[in-house]
Amino acid sequence: MTSAPAPAASAEPPSEHLDRFYIGGEWVRPSSDDRIQVVMPSTEQAYFTVAEAREADVNRAAAAAREAFDHGPWPRMGVAERAGYLRRISQEIDRRGDLLARLWTGETGALFSMTSAAFAAGQDEFARNAALADTFPFVERHRPLGGGETGLLVREPVGVVGAIIPWNGPFFSIGVKCAPALLAGCTIVLKSSPEGPGDAYVMAEIAEAVGLPPGVLNVITADRAVSEALVRHPDVDKITFTGSTAAGRRIGALCGERIARCTLELGGKSPGVILDDYDVETAARTIAAVTPLMTGQVCSALTRVIVPRHRHDDFVDALAASMSAVKVGDPFDPASGMGPLAMARQRDRVEGYIAKGVAEGAHLAAGGGRPRHLDRGFYVEPTVFARVDNAMTIAREEIFGPVLSVIPADDEEQAIAIANDTPYGLNASVFTNDPERAYRVARRIRAGTVGHNIWRTDFSIAFGGFKQSGIGREGGSEGLHHFLEPKTVILEGKLAAVD
Repeated sequence: MTSAPAPAASAEPPSEHLDRFYIGGEWVRPSSDDRIQVVMPSTEQAYFTVAEAREADVNRAAAAAREAFDHGPWPRMGVAERAGYLRRISQEIDRRGDLLARLWTGETGALFSMTSAAFAAGQDEFARNAALADTFPFVERHRPLGGGETGLLVREPVGVVGAIIPWNGPFFSIGVKCAPALLAGCTIVLKSSPEGPGDAYVMAEIAEAVGLPPGVLNVITADRAVSEALVRHPDVDKITFTGSTAAGRRIGALCGERIARCTLELGGKSPGVILDDYDVETAARTIAAVTPLMTGQVCSALTRVIVPRHRHDDFVDALAASMSAVKVGDPFDPASGMGPLAMARQRDRVEGYIAKGVAEGAHLAAGGGRPRHLDRGFYVEPTVFARVDNAMTIAREEIFGPVLSVIPADDEEQAIAIANDTPYGLNASVFTNDPERAYRVARRIRAGTVGHNIWRTDFSIAFGGFKQSGIGREGGSEGLHHFLEPKTVILEGKLAAVD
């Protein structure tokens, strides 16, 4: 038996301030001595510890953000000036690229070959939002119909934002939440996940390095119970959250009690619909190539594969062969094709769903266990279930692991019906050689994104879900809208210029 050792460089702590919080532009001591231990999933060994926030720390962070919004310079700056800060943040991210990539792998087990290439996505969100300063309609002129000479639709910052980020891709989530909030003129309390807090500390150091005014960005780490204090806090005008649908349902209810704004990016059970003109072996290779991405811990992953019934067995054989060929191992090893799950409870969850699939009668075509060559780390095998009924648990509930369900369909109409027969609606893909047919089917699938012949998402356009996959969109100009409040101003007389 062999283990998955982590390179020494990957075990370096991400910050020298891990025992503190970043509040009001300063590194402050927490209100208690409570600490959170972060474990490296590839080795099950301690990685680093961070301070754990209590309600008093939430109150302090919210008060700092409120003061900065109500009395500080940030909301009153011109948008071009705020964009300049975002560009400097992007440059600072670039300087820390290797640290962020290693941190992502060290905390979550995502392949370093992936994280070292993908870290720039968070940076790009800051650069892309900075570019929106030149094109986004922060002020629109209208001709009023009910009296008055000048009508204006102005978009103003929503206020104090509570940004709650997940553990599977923390720095990317920081980018899609904080970049548009900052450009809009909001101030932020950034609440990091207990399982992946390091990126938020790096972001706090970047805020300090670029000279963001005090209180514009405040950073804490808290578990769910204390996080509710942030969601309930009267000084917080909006919550933006990425995580499970169960947690999002609770956050939405709490925001609804006080009519607070919220954006919820939640779970998925996304279908890949293979039509009868597409080569099943090509589809199998394509799906098997993307399933190990972050060990399947991706909300938009294609986890239900719907295939013509008469081609089901051929597709399953090809998919099982491709998935079985994935090398599971040390995420820092360039030869590895998939790393571990992020934590022990996540592995328990995935193994529980695999057991349910077997118990409910699905055919286990590949995987289903732990890799025999690894004696530590939260590893599972890439898993394929065949002959799955869409009513089975493994087809209904989000597993958040490398587990695929193959579902046969009699024809295109039934395939579309199965694709839509889910409480979720985050992502989907259509596999066909005909782009016109792909478009027609895509328009009938109830999902926030539909790709063609491969798993796709694109935050430069917009990302979010239908149904229980969330409320609102992130990325692009659509994402910026959610951090702004529209205000109508009707004036007697003309204005020479507006800003």
